[in-house]
Amino acid sequence: MPKQVFAKLVKKEEIIKGVFKFTVEAEEIVKDSKPGNFIEIRVSNQTAPFLRRPISIYNLDKEKGLLEFIFQVKGEGTTILSEKQEGENIDIIGPLGFGTFKFESRKNIAIIGGGIGIFPLYELAKQAKKLNINVDIYLGYRNKENVMLEKEFGKVSDNLLIATDDGSYSKKGFAINFLEENLDKNKYDCIYACGPLSMLRAVQKLSIDKKINCQISLEEKMACGLGVCLGCAVKTSKSPKDLPEYWHVCKAGPVFNAKDVEF
Repeated sequence: MPKQVFAKLVKKEEIIKGVFKFTVEAEEIVKDSKPGNFIEIRVSNQTAPFLRRPISIYNLDKEKGLLEFIFQVKGEGTTILSEKQEGENIDIIGPLGFGTFKFESRKNIAIIGGGIGIFPLYELAKQAKKLNINVDIYLGYRNKENVMLEKEFGKVSDNLLIATDDGSYSKKGFAINFLEENLDKNKYDCIYACGPLSMLRAVQKLSIDKKINCQISLEEKMACGLGVCLGCAVKTSKSPKDLPEYWHVCKAGPVFNAKDVEF
């Protein structure tokens, strides 16, 4: 059950320009959170901006009750949030989302992320390693200046591959190109993905063509996070074509079986 917590900001870090990692004390949220859950944050006590901001959970420390989330400054809400100082309280509701990452009986998995979509994949990889699952991670960035969390992901993976669109760091190309190259050799049980829509479409097609299980985390505008505002609907392939069925990302997701989503 989601809880509203006024969480103390205990550590603030700008990991690259305009991207912040916050560590907050939120034991009530942390104890019930799973990989793939997200939170909703009220960035101001004023009437504007009115809506909460949905942000994925990056890391959970269940022993200390600490929650870490990462966000990029993009507009008014995230600008206000980035100005919070250590010691301040942040109004957070969570954990949210009933669709979370599932491991089932996996032994060998591939995780692929792009840009700011990599953030919810860290806790997933960390938990998979605790279950002795082999974890190969493929991360794609626009260029060298946007590469982040390489060391952190390296610690929770067996093999980490970094790709940049322009080749300014590590391998040149898209992360999915290298995942595709390794599919036949590595025989993955499942692919887990989060990132830009174009990447998710490509991952979905690849997984269907190769008959590999695939779970994707969708990023939509989720104003309430509770299924009330109905603003985060996605079309699914689980209904007749003449009667589309729509699921709400905040409730049915944000993690879906890739083959169930109709982009």
